[in-house]
Amino acid sequence: MPTTIPVSLQKNPLKLLLLDQTKLPEQELMLKLDDRDDIYEAIKKLRVRGAPAIGIAAAYGLYVCLASKSYSSVETMAQEFQTLKTFFAQSRPTAVNLFWALDRMQQRFEEELEKESCDQGAILDALLEESTAIFEEDQAMSKAIGEHGLTLFDQSKTWGVMTHCNAGGLATSGYGTALAPLYLGHERGYRFSVYSNETRPLLQGSRLTSYELLQAGLDVTVLCDNMASLVMKEGKIDAVIVGADRIAANGDTANKIGTSVLAILAKEYKIPFYVAAPTSTFDVKTLKGSDIIIEQRDKDEVINGFNRQTAPTEVKVYNPAFDVTDAKYITAIITEKGIIHLPNQEKILEHLNQ
Repeated sequence: MPTTIPVSLQKNPLKLLLLDQTKLPEQELMLKLDDRDDIYEAIKKLRVRGAPAIGIAAAYGLYVCLASKSYSSVETMAQEFQTLKTFFAQSRPTAVNLFWALDRMQQRFEEELEKESCDQGAILDALLEESTAIFEEDQAMSKAIGEHGLTLFDQSKTWGVMTHCNAGGLATSGYGTALAPLYLGHERGYRFSVYSNETRPLLQGSRLTSYELLQAGLDVTVLCDNMASLVMKEGKIDAVIVGADRIAANGDTANKIGTSVLAILAKEYKIPFYVAAPTSTFDVKTLKGSDIIIEQRDKDEVINGFNRQTAPTEVKVYNPAFDVTDAKYITAIITEKGIIHLPNQEKILEHLNQ
């Protein structure tokens, strides 16, 4: 399991603690935040990233910002809560866990408002309890995903596993999603040779995934994104496993840009392609992948990434943060509840209602 938790709460003084992942692997910098603009910027600029971790950061951030002020009445506090919720929701439009966590906090706030003994202190206590529950549930979730995912492997050989972006401990509060089976298996004597795609343009695979896998003692090789087909053709890959930022009702999955081409390649080379994500990442109100809003990011990430210019300033840049993998390319989706083989809308709804 990774040694550093990327998002947590400091109670005295009250701060949201975030490991600044834009500084990795060169520097481990822990941010201590209590200002709404700083928290928004940290989410927007990927200082904290990964759908589950974003949700936790938003929940804790909402609590910290609300608790850092005084209010003339419960009604005034409620207005500030709604302002903060709306503000944080604008930071990462594709990450459904962000909205899921904020909605949970709002539901808890509204439950407290309905109580006869409602006061500001009780509301803050309830929001602290709810945000802590989101954190703790995420830890249990990632371990459960790991347990279910590990059943797809055995100890008969060294498994070549390709992954993309970062869906490990740095994206959650625990083992991660896509990397959770690998961490648990490593602890139990399973053998893995992990191939981590660098993941242009922000290099989450080379900067973050390789960093945390090395920390945990796993064998990992970094690949440029355009090498995936070659290593599959060479027979080095037995499975591809990735995370998800949003899964539509039919199983179409939005994940880091570059994921969908891996799924298409995997199908061509008859390699199983797995998605690992908590049930909170499913958005059943979004019927299909083409309905998912894809975040567009700044051109500087492509032409001036990491403070080095690599293209003319005046060139046009298309920089979507995510792409959508059609469900027909997905062998199975692994959640904390189990495994959905050959996912479709009927199987997904049945799984979510377990």
